[in-house]
Amino acid sequence: MSRPPLEVADVVRPHGDTSLARYGSTLSGEQHRALRAMALCRTAALGGHIPQCDSWGHELQAYNSCRHRSCPKCHGTAQAAWRAAREREMLETPYIHVIVTLPPALGPLALQNPRPLYGLLFRTVAQTLQDIAGDPKHLGAEIGGFAVLHTWGQQLHQHPHLHCVLPAGGLAPDGTQWLPCRSHFFLPVRVLSRRFRRLSLEGLAHI
Repeated sequence: MSRPPLEVADVVRPHGDTSLARYGSTLSGEQHRALRAMALCRTAALGGHIPQCDSWGHELQAYNSCRHRSCPKCHGTAQAAWRAAREREMLETPYIHVIVTLPPALGPLALQNPRPLYGLLFRTVAQTLQDIAGDPKHLGAEIGGFAVLHTWGQQLHQHPHLHCVLPAGGLAPDGTQWLPCRSHFFLPVRVLSRRFRRLSLEGLAHI
């Protein structure tokens, strides 16, 4: 795999200290550790090893990886394998892309308390989609899918939201048939919004 023209570490190394001096107080301990790990990844600071070609005996000095779970250099191959595995799981059916955004008023709270707030976001979105899809007035089926959390928008403003990818239909309650959704329509947005709001408020009251 060839090295890309620019890596995350190429930005973190020259500008990481300046950024931490300005924004470090808003970052969690895990985020601090991730930045330090990526800055040191595959440098002399982590030591090295010398792999040797079995056929020709050629040796090459290589520095050790940081192995941090957030480092794209360490886990690029694993990420590609994960994507390939998910592609093999795809069903022969159209898919729906649903985006659910955390209310802007909760953004600062999520920035300081990411684990409980983002955990609540995942739970309430999943419950909302399952409840409305399972209602016989709408789809009346058991659905599945996956969701990916984005915490920032394209303009690098805080904008926590979930991207949900769902098959355009689901299993009937008795599991005997596939129930597709209507063409160009999945579930009613207003009904989803009300359900999501109620579950979110109930969840916030118990955090």
